[in-house]
Amino acid sequence: METCTRPLALGYIRAGVLMTADDISAARVSLAAFALAEGLALGTVYLEHPHTAPAAFEALLDEVRSDNDVWAVLVPTADHQPDGGLPAMRSRLEHHGTVHVMVAAHP
Repeated sequence: METCTRPLALGYIRAGVLMTADDISAARVSLAAFALAEGLALGTVYLEHPHTAPAAFEALLDEVRSDNDVWAVLVPTADHQPDGGLPAMRSRLEHHGTVHVMVAAHP
């Protein structure tokens, strides 16, 4: 029997000052549901805190650099991107091959 491996996606959540633990949990659930619906395997979900930014994004980049199998980075909404927004995120990721940035839900 042949098995089909789903492309690997990483998650990135930028926790705002007003985000509660429930909001963060809901964002994780939305990423997992989106990944499943898109036929992706969700790997590590990086959580960026305002007081340590951009540490989580840098850790995500480190994983992309070390794992050539990463196909996409998922964010819950367009608000969950690092400083500079989607263009900056794509620019930082494109240096490491073709990694797609996908927004799980539109506002």
